Amino acid sequence: MKIQKSSEDYLEAMLMMQEKHGYIRSIDVAEQLGVTKPSVSYATKRLRENGYITMDADGLISLTGTGMEIAQRIYERHKRLTAFFIHLGVDEKTAREDACKVEHDLSERTFDALCRHADQAAGPRSGQSAGAGGQVSRQTGNG
Repeated sequence: MKIQKSSEDYLEAMLMMQEKHGYIRSIDVAEQLGVTKPSVSYATKRLRENGYITMDADGLISLTGTGMEIAQRIYERHKRLTAFFIHLGVDEKTAREDACKVEHDLSERTFDALCRHADQAAGPRSGQSAGAGGQVSRQTGNG
């Protein structure tokens, strides 16, 4: 099933909140994405109906297995593309913004080719994840 870009953005933001805080609240997702609380309420309803998230009695959000899979895929792409753009000489703010724009639209084939190119440019350190120094390589096993 094809998931909408906006849903991917919400799932990615939720994963980021999970990593940052250890929990996911709607208000944090709204702040992360720069959207209103009602927008998040509408999105969480859709995500719940599609089986990507669950919510407990306190309103805390959890990613389901499927939701986590999608969030990790998009977040990995975001981090890898950001690092690649920085490696090309793009400033960090622009690199992050541009990565967010293209992370959804690149085919798996193009993304894999980009990762292979980055691996070759990085030399013998392939298999590592994107580093602070701007190295980008595709980790095996989770793609």
